[in-house]
Amino acid sequence: MSEDDGNKMSREERLAAKLRENLRRRKAQGREMKSESGENGVSKEDSES
Repeated sequence: MSEDDGNKMSREERLAAKLRENLRRRKAQGREMKSESGENGVSKEDSES
């Protein structure tokens, strides 16, 4: 049982790291696209609030 817990934790850590990496990449892509198009409007996040 303890081996499963150890493997599960490492799997969760790997997934969390991949999610953080993906989030950073997507944010960078969004900033790049926004700067290329020259949009100065309200961001998607601001409009949802």
